[in-house]
Amino acid sequence: MTETKSAKPQDNELRVARGAYGGLRQDLFDSALDYRPLPPMRMDSRFTGRLPERIREVVGWAPHALIVAAALMIFTVSVDAGGAGALGLLSVFPLLLTLVRPVLAWWAALGVTLVTNVFTHHDWPWTPTSFAGYLLVMTLVAIRTTPRTAAWMWATTAAYAAFSEVFLTRLYYGFGSSTSVPMLFASALVLLLVSMLQVRRTADQEVAAQQTVTAVERGRRTLLEERTTIARELHDVVAHHMSVVAIQAEAAPYRVENPPPELEQAFLTIRENAVSALTELRRILGVVRADDYEAPDAPQPTLAELDGLIDNVRAAGLTVEKTVTGAVRELPQGVELSAYRIVQEALSNALRHAPGSTARVEIAYVLGGLGLRIVNTPPRGLVKPSPGAGHGVTGMRERVTMLNGEMTADLTEDGGYEVAAFIPVAAVRDGDAS
Repeated sequence: MTETKSAKPQDNELRVARGAYGGLRQDLFDSALDYRPLPPMRMDSRFTGRLPERIREVVGWAPHALIVAAALMIFTVSVDAGGAGALGLLSVFPLLLTLVRPVLAWWAALGVTLVTNVFTHHDWPWTPTSFAGYLLVMTLVAIRTTPRTAAWMWATTAAYAAFSEVFLTRLYYGFGSSTSVPMLFASALVLLLVSMLQVRRTADQEVAAQQTVTAVERGRRTLLEERTTIARELHDVVAHHMSVVAIQAEAAPYRVENPPPELEQAFLTIRENAVSALTELRRILGVVRADDYEAPDAPQPTLAELDGLIDNVRAAGLTVEKTVTGAVRELPQGVELSAYRIVQEALSNALRHAPGSTARVEIAYVLGGLGLRIVNTPPRGLVKPSPGAGHGVTGMRERVTMLNGEMTADLTEDGGYEVAAFIPVAAVRDGDAS
């Protein structure tokens, strides 16, 4: 038992060492030859998104142009400082290589640093030109890779600086002052800043993705809640019809003198099926019922009670006009209930989101169904609109879709809001009306 406990810290240290070595190998060696061309700059920001299409195509290549311009500047400074043209070209090669193979470009910059010092005999281990070029390469590679890669690059740079200070500087003693500390300090600041920006950008992307997922889930939950509400309301309507079927099936044999046994059995079967359907409806209602749900004491509302709803809305401060066209007739209870709820929700939205406005309710009884149009003017006055949860339109659209209808809800030209719906209703023949 003692040996096992003493071996655990060693195992953990070995595991950490293997993980560190694996990260170093993956970031700086295995990825060195990866072909990763620098893509054009994204043009979906607030400023670039407003530019014309042709200009955006050109601006998208701005990072590539800046890198090339920096390479030309370093080459010019290297030549003006008395360096050979070949060394100048060698100095800008890693910078240009960052456009296609960033990790390999950093290795090339580290090698160019050694070659430049051997032939120029300036400050060790980075000359002024190689200092700027190497720091710029590290920055570009850090931007194009990960914070872990940036940390490994800095650690390797520190190891190279220490090695050059201990061994190589003795071979070139007196060639100039050491630039190791300035390089390590400047590169640490730059890489830390780049890593912080990368972490911030990654966090923003994760938050945006999470918000998108949350919005989708919220929409699905809202849809399910609205469908559950509709199911609970329609339960009373369907249950009423099934109760009527059961009662009529039970009373029908008594209206016929000496009914045949087959007819009595048929009506008995109809009644049993109706009662069974009522039982299943109650079970379904129990599944979709919320914990705080209470069954309504009054029957579900219909269009005949619309005047009372409008009076209540007027009392709340909204001016409402009602217009009815066509021959008013009794519609199926599901259609009546859905139409009433659509008008109710549209007027409620006008009260919340457009205080001080006026609304108009238009109901059209046409041959093929029922048309609804509820429109309100823009808000007026000093009262601020109340923010809503956005469930109202979803619920209205679900009711219309359930009845195979069509609905639109959008802003009007003057800044108001309009809800228009058409609910198809099958024509009732004169023989069926009785």
